[in-house]
Amino acid sequence: MIKAIIFDLDDTILWDKKSVKEAFIKTCKLAEDKYKIPAEKIEEAVRKEARTLYEGYETFPFTQMIGINPFEGLWGEFVDDHTEFKRMREIAPTYQRDAWTKGLLSLGIDDQELGKQMAEAFPINRKNSPFLYEESFKVLDQLKEHYQLLLLTNGSPHLQNTKLAITPEIAPYFNHIVISGDFGKGKPDASIFHYALDLLKVDKSECLMVGDNLMTDILGANTIGMKSVWINRENKERNEVLPIYEIHSLEELFPILEGK
Repeated sequence: MIKAIIFDLDDTILWDKKSVKEAFIKTCKLAEDKYKIPAEKIEEAVRKEARTLYEGYETFPFTQMIGINPFEGLWGEFVDDHTEFKRMREIAPTYQRDAWTKGLLSLGIDDQELGKQMAEAFPINRKNSPFLYEESFKVLDQLKEHYQLLLLTNGSPHLQNTKLAITPEIAPYFNHIVISGDFGKGKPDASIFHYALDLLKVDKSECLMVGDNLMTDILGANTIGMKSVWINRENKERNEVLPIYEIHSLEELFPILEGK
């Protein structure tokens, strides 16, 4: 019998991709208005430069382990205690500025001042663009009455807590919140899943993992033999990681929990 449900945060409860997209559009409008290049084209160029820069830093292996992507790096402050976070805090201002200026430069725009303005605008725009899936609270309202709920999210503690602060309705639903940057390892590492089970005081057979990422949420649950539910809102192709269940909205959890 299922007694507890572990939820991922980004793109499971929070619609992070939409928040990032909106922040990019608002920020890229600054260059579109000045140089008449479509915001979407600027976004594409900046995303490409951001990925390349991000992968070149010595902190990249750590960000992979903890689960921090290049676009979180564009607005993260990383005021966390871990030594690697301190290094990221030192790198972040240069990374954020260079991603925008190099993105512009790849389109033939040599404007350091505009790049700096955009680097400063993006974090503000991201914080002002919090989106959740329409069903999130409706589903959590019903589940809270019958199950222990734990939020298990990869990322920098400060960054993930900022996301929760700008959507303050989320945290009260959860009995526990575990952030990989606090724990020291991220999903899919088995240890963080065992830690979550210990907090919940349940056996793996009494718990479900619900998340959107096959390579972190589902792989990690599968590794320890916990039932996994892949929420596949975008109809993505499966890879070699096979979830026990696949759903396309959180409301589809109820038939699973009822054993139908």
